[in-house]
Amino acid sequence: MLRLTRRLHRIQKRHLEPVGITPAQSRLLRTVAAFGEPPRMADLAARLEVVPRAVTSLVDGLETAGRVRRAPDPDNRRVIRIELTDAGRATLRELRSARRAAAEDILAPLTAKQREVLGGLLTALVDPGPEGGC
Repeated sequence: MLRLTRRLHRIQKRHLEPVGITPAQSRLLRTVAAFGEPPRMADLAARLEVVPRAVTSLVDGLETAGRVRRAPDPDNRRVIRIELTDAGRATLRELRSARRAAAEDILAPLTAKQREVLGGLLTALVDPGPEGGC
């Protein structure tokens, strides 16, 4: 499992390099997009299960690249929200293509039937049901 995880990270990183984004930045962009309204930094840290300082560093990099912007909350001046920019939305589209290409590279050695079986096994591991959950 550890060797597979390393391989997955290498392949993903290789496909993300042309987009000019790290896997962690990719995850943050996707997380920002998943919120119904621009999230607070604390919301992002909680959702990503990281310390707030890690989110700050990621937002700094994405903001410098013009992919997100910090915006004041209209209801509370002390709160800063993170918004996607047009460049951020374009990057998300590029990321979808890069992730699909990475998945194809990872799954290339498998037949269609093996992919189907693997999908079922991974689903069972990710969502073990009420008796097997954490």
